[in-house]
Amino acid sequence: MIQQHSVTETEHNTRIDKLLTGLVADVSRSQVQSWITDGYVRVNETKVKTNYKCQTGDVVEWAVPEPESMTIEPESIPLEIVYEDADLLVVNKPRGMVVHPSAGHQSGTLVNALLYHCDSLSHINGEERPGIVHRIDKDTSGLLLAAKNDETHERLAEQLSAKNVDRQYEAIVDGVIGHETGVIDAPIGRDPSNRQRMGVIDHGKDAVTHFKVLQRYSNFTHISCQLETGRTHQIRVHMKYIGYPIVGDPKYGQRKTIRIGGQALHAKSLAFTHPKTGEKLDFVVEAPSYFHELLTQFEKMY
Repeated sequence: MIQQHSVTETEHNTRIDKLLTGLVADVSRSQVQSWITDGYVRVNETKVKTNYKCQTGDVVEWAVPEPESMTIEPESIPLEIVYEDADLLVVNKPRGMVVHPSAGHQSGTLVNALLYHCDSLSHINGEERPGIVHRIDKDTSGLLLAAKNDETHERLAEQLSAKNVDRQYEAIVDGVIGHETGVIDAPIGRDPSNRQRMGVIDHGKDAVTHFKVLQRYSNFTHISCQLETGRTHQIRVHMKYIGYPIVGDPKYGQRKTIRIGGQALHAKSLAFTHPKTGEKLDFVVEAPSYFHELLTQFEKMY
């Protein structure tokens, strides 16, 4: 399908590859450059080079090429399995592991590891996301659910939709939060000025995050967060929105902050009802060592 955009005054003199990277969701600049080179992008019905600088009023047209089918191979990657039975698994995902394959991450993902470990996984989310009921970001560690069959997947998804799954996180944020608890009720959607990011926007999807202060330091706050909804990057976006971005967050954090290779965010606890047995299951895993080392560092410094 051909898509179209008219260049605005604020976009005047912006390189075409940079412009499209901001307009198209979940695409890298190198991918956009290959589209331009291969003729999938036209400006005023004319093929351009990747360094073309857009002019106000230019009509940009592009057709995203059909993705090539991806063969996902099982890989012998160590997994920390917190719970497993015939229907589902609960995994403690390490920081730095991508959940499922994509154009930039075709191997080394949690899905590759699950395919090696399990004889079967649910297929509801397609061939690229077998078993994945919900996701957490690459640099967020912690608990994640995976389903071994479609019936289990559907029932777990229903619990998530009905807000009957309890998900609690730990985070360290920049700044000192003055009040003990808070509720952030602000809709989240794709940032219209940067399609690679999410943001609080007027017509976004409902998003609610509850937070509680665990410990204050001179310039930082250790908090717990509970998700009422599960939007993409929800905690990261909400904490930035109220002025306390997560420490180390490369996408939503402060420019001058502690560099720790990603955001200080951990999915600590997960509670739900087993779809087959009706048993209430509740799991807790401690944050990785880097998280606690950071808190110890703050205690010594301040």
